[in-house]
Formats: sequence, structure tokens, C-alpha cells
Amino acid sequence: MIRILILLVFFSCSKASLTQRPSLTLTKEGIEKIKAGLDTAPLFKKQLELVQKEVDTHIANGIDVPIPRDMAGGYTHQQHKVNYKLMYKAGNLYQFTGDEKYAAFVKEMMMEYADMYPKIPIHPTQRSYATGKIFWQCLNDANWLVFTSQAYDCIYDYLSESEREHLEKDLFVPFADFLSIDNPKFFNRIHNHSTWANAAVGLMALAMNNDTLLQKALYGLENDGIDPNEVDNDGGYIKKDGTRQAGFLAQLDYSFSPEGYFSEGPYYQRYAIFPFLVFSHAIHNKRPDLKIFEYRESILKKATNTMLELTDPNGQFFPINDSQKGMSYKAFEIITAVDLMYMLDNSQDDLLSWAELQDEVAFNEAGFITAQKLAEIKTTPPIKKSKVYGDGIDGNKGGIAVLRLDETELLFKFSSHGMGHGHFDRLSYSFYDKSGEVLQDYGAVRWVNVDQKAGGRYLPENNSFGKQTIAHNTIVINQASQYKASVKKAEETYPELYCFDNTNPQTQIVSAIEKEAYSGVNQQRVLILHTDEEFDDPLMIDFFICNSENEVTYNLPLWFKGHHMQGNFDCSKNLTELKPIGDSYGYQHIWQESICPTEGDNYQFNWFGNERFYTVTGVNEDGDNIIMGRAGANDPNFNLRPDPVMIHERKSRGHSIFYNIIESHGRYNRTTEVLKDPYAQIKSVNIIHSEENYVIANFSNGNSTWEICLSTNNNNPERNHEVSVGKSLYAWQGIYNIKKIKN
Repeated sequence: MIRILILLVFFSCSKASLTQRPSLTLTKEGIEKIKAGLDTAPLFKKQLELVQKEVDTHIANGIDVPIPRDMAGGYTHQQHKVNYKLMYKAGNLYQFTGDEKYAAFVKEMMMEYADMYPKIPIHPTQRSYATGKIFWQCLNDANWLVFTSQAYDCIYDYLSESEREHLEKDLFVPFADFLSIDNPKFFNRIHNHSTWANAAVGLMALAMNNDTLLQKALYGLENDGIDPNEVDNDGGYIKKDGTRQAGFLAQLDYSFSPEGYFSEGPYYQRYAIFPFLVFSHAIHNKRPDLKIFEYRESILKKATNTMLELTDPNGQFFPINDSQKGMSYKAFEIITAVDLMYMLDNSQDDLLSWAELQDEVAFNEAGFITAQKLAEIKTTPPIKKSKVYGDGIDGNKGGIAVLRLDETELLFKFSSHGMGHGHFDRLSYSFYDKSGEVLQDYGAVRWVNVDQKAGGRYLPENNSFGKQTIAHNTIVINQASQYKASVKKAEETYPELYCFDNTNPQTQIVSAIEKEAYSGVNQQRVLILHTDEEFDDPLMIDFFICNSENEVTYNLPLWFKGHHMQGNFDCSKNLTELKPIGDSYGYQHIWQESICPTEGDNYQFNWFGNERFYTVTGVNEDGDNIIMGRAGANDPNFNLRPDPVMIHERKSRGHSIFYNIIESHGRYNRTTEVLKDPYAQIKSVNIIHSEENYVIANFSNGNSTWEICLSTNNNNPERNHEVSVGKSLYAWQGIYNIKKIKN
């Protein structure tokens, strides 16, 4: 019904709104504001001067539009990427300065593309499911059109009617048709690739006032010849009520949860938010009656805020699913998002705080308004709180939780698979303190835009290692990945959130249940951040509970960041021969450096990283082993980082529980060579009672003992519980209780 109303409104809009230029992400009114108030926005003025210097240099050097031939990172790829950004910047400069040399530069470059485009076949690499013409994949061609459409809008009035006709007939319409009609599998699905495709075609449609193309962009292709039930490793097609769901509005409907979480993870949310917002900005300016930023209860506003919140203490995005680590809130896409959302709603003070940290603004009216406000007020750092984000369009397909206490952060993943970019890592976590990563998620095995590494594409080890369960901090059973690494099976189910409580300033808790990843095995993980005056930093407490119908071998890896210091188990490194731990599901890529039987009730392992010391103390059972390993086996092209891992191995049947605590402590100053607190305070961890409904455990530092009581089968926060263990009675209300006892 919403779609029908939008369609009617679209056709009822007056043509008068289509004639003013610029009209996409810049407006005549906005240009006048910028010209009149440039000195009141020093950050924007600085940006303008830098861009002007850059573009002037390129104008002096001349235009280069090479015949396409290279993969990402190669010369022609990089040059065409530079070109579309130059056209965008020069088009904006023409509007900001009125200097016609910038319009002439854009025109000349567009004419060269118009001369080349009809003559070139699809890209010679033939390495993508949707091969482009200017670039090796249609995705990059869509990037080109997103930026170029904005440049065309900026110089539209500078061009003669015959010049516009030539560009549209020989370049822009064929380009848009190639991305849509000629590549339906790229254009007509729910995926970040299609978001770029829909936005590219839609932006150029608005720039040309082409209603036919705009219909395709908003609603997708009606007849694309694709099986609507097809699901592949690049993402799925959605069928609802017998009709295909495709086009830009469907991207808004199906890409985000109600909280604004993007199922492919924050790295790809950062990438997709740009076309989402740029096209929406143009719709907002040219078709205000569509109320695009109110669509689905302002989903783009929620998505922007969620994206910013899914960053670690250093502002880098949590590397969920296929992610290149190191991507941060300073990416140009995020700068665009922050500034645009602030322009639309200047009551969001947190956005100004992010903009202050970015120290850069978008090169448009939104960036100008943000810079103007930053010059007027003093901001405070943005506040990120513990929060849970549902996954799926209704928010009921698992999710992501972030626990935060005193600059310590824990990310817990219990989401749906995440389509083709998903990893088999349910109930996994990564752990951070104010210094950086403590326990890591590997991220993607890829060097984006680095030609030496397969032209910047995903490397083979991304599938054979990066996506596999053993590459994450979660349990692996019988050395096989969850769902035996079947994307189709993983997409059919999702974990269940058991509890999330961020109300206690001393304790944060999250728990989720996974019943389908391994046949015959139910899994539940409980993660707690707990702070106490006897410890310098919050403790990370981990209970992993498994119930198996058959005897299985469990592996619980800890991918620690840093250097092995010491363990309390006898563990000699293999000195003369290395072999992989296994032969499939990622194990073939891990060197077995040692295998160490554990002794006593507890194991303890200590490492150094981030100029700090960390210790994990865990519960042993008879027959347990600790395997020390390192990524890099069966890696002929040195694609993997040689990261270390400690794996707790156990054979068990029926009920089994892994319980460990990670403690951050001490410092080592390399300049002064002064050492502080290199050893953990925790002396012991114990399971007192464990069965289907309850876990009673404790830990001690010698001075005090902390008792932990968990209800694992009833998550009613009002429920009273009593458990008798020998002569002791444990009573509490709610899902958990932590009690401190002085020794």
C-alpha cells in the first residue's frame, strides 16, 4: 500500500521542481548560503581550498580516460576512479565559485567517456558475476554513475541542449540500461551491490528528468528472467505474495532491522550507506512529497546512528563478517552520513560530536551547515552505550550485542548469517579495551584495491579460512564449521536472544542460544562484563554451555592479539616440524605449534599486547588439551596474517560447560623498561553446580571470592530461584546474581 501511494505521489509532482539546477545533492538556495557564509564555516572553507588545489592540478595535467583493462588497484581502474571523483568535485566547485573552467573540465571528460563508451565491450577481466564495462565489476561502474550524475546535475545549465542530448543518448542512458536491463542479477535483488545499482540509475534518472529510469530505480525490473527463489553466495532474492521485491524502496524495506542494523555487518553498512543517503538526498530535494527520510519510521536515521555505535574504542568498525579491519568513522561515507543527518535534524548533538572527531566535512551543503555549527559551539565526545541490535527486517532473527564498561567493550554476535558476506561464527565474540583489540575477529582475507593481492578481490583463503568457524572465538565441534559451511542452511535459521541487561552499572550481561548449527547439539553462551574495585579493569566472564546427544570433540579457540608470555601447563613448542591441525574447515590453515595436556582444576594463559598484559583463567576437565597454533599453513601466497591462537580442546558427551575469565592487567613501558602487575590477580575459577537449568560458579583472587548464579532455562527477571548444593543454598531473583564474599 505504501508503494502505491508513493507511486501516485511521484506522478502527481509538478514538473517545476525538476527544472532548478543544481537539484540533487546541491540546491540553488544552498549554494547561495555557502557563498554568503563561507567565512563562518572554516572547516568547510579549508576543505574547499584543498579540493580546489587538487582539481586545479589535475586540470593542468590534462584528462586521462584510458581503455579499461585492469583489476582493482591497477592503473586503469584507479584512473577511472580518480576521474569520477574529480568530475564530482569539479562540478561542485563550479557551483561554489562560478568559475567556468571547472564546468569545462567536467564537460570535456564526460565527452571523452561518451566517445569511448559505445565502442568498448564488457571489461576484459571477466572475473565477476556481473562484469562491468569501465571497471571489472558492475559495482564499480555503479560507483562511477553515482558520482557522475551529481557532476552532470551541477553543469547541466552550462551545457547546450545538443551536448546534453549527446551525453544522455550515447553515455548516460546506455550506462543506466547496462546496469539494470543488461545485468538483472546485479540490479534486482537485496544486496549492497544492488543498492549502488538502484541509486546510480535513480540519480542519473533525476539528473536527466527520466521517469522511466526512475521507475526502475525505485521499484526494480518487472521482467528480469531470474528465478525469484534463487539464493547464491552473493545474496538472496526475496519473493513476497508472489511478486519480486526489488528496487531502492525494497532495499530500504529488507536491508535493515528496525534498529537500523545491516545484516551484512557494519563494514558493508558503511559502504552501502553512501548510495542510500545520496539517492535519498536527491529524492528529498527533487521529490519532497515522497518523504523518503521518513520512510519506514526514519530507517536511514536509525541506520546512521547504529553504524556509528558499532565502532570499537578507537572508532574502528567491529569486523563482523567480511570486513577489512581498520575501517573507521573517518571514512568519507560516514562523513557524508553524519553531515547529511545533522542537516536534516540539527537536534542530534551526538552527530556534531562525531563530526568534530572526523575533522572533515562533506563537500556539499550538509558539510557547510555542519562546519558552520562546529564553529559556533563546543562539543563533547559521543557517548556509546551497551545495546542490543536485532537482525532481520522484523528484528527477530538474532542480532548483535555490545557490552560497554569503563572503556572496555565486548561484541557478541548471534545474528542471521549475513548472506554471501556472512561468516559461520554464531555465538562468537571479540573483546576490546581502551588500548585496542584483546581477542580478535580475523575479518576478511582481502586487500581492498591492492593489485598485488588478486587485484583487490577476496582471496581464496577468505572462504577456506576467514569464513570458517575455527577462525572465530566460538566453539567448533568435530573440527567442522557450523552448518558444514552451507550458506543456504545457515540462512534458514538464526540464534535466539536469551537475555540482555545493561541496567547494572557494575555488571552487563548478554546470552543467546543456538540449536541448529550442529546437529544434535544445543549451545548457549553467557557473556558478562563485571567491574570491581579490586580489579583495575572490568573482567570478561564467559560461560559456554553445550548439550550433545553423542560424544563430540569441542574446540574453543581464543584468537589473542599479542605475544605468548606464559601458561601454567607444560607446553613445549614443536622445534623441528610443523603440521596443520586438520585438513578442512579452516583447520588446514592453522599450524599446530604445540599440543599440551592440562593438569589440575584450572588452566591459565598469559599474553602481552597493546603494551598491557592479559590472562585467561579457565576450568579444566580430565583429558582436556590446550593446542597452541598459528594461522598460515597451506597458504602458498602468504595471504594470511600469522596470528596466534590458543584452543581449549575437550571430548565430551551430554552436558558440558566451558568457563573462563579474561583479566586485563598491568603495563610495560618500553621506553623506561618499567614493569607493572604482569601477573593476574585471579587465582582460581570453579564450577560448583551445572545442569540443564542452573549454573553456580565462583572465582577468587585470594582476598575475595565472587559467586555467580545463573538461570539458563528461565529468563523471567522476576522469577525467584533456589539451588541446593551439598549443605549450601543459593537463592537469587532474576537471570543472574553475582555476590562478593571476603575471604
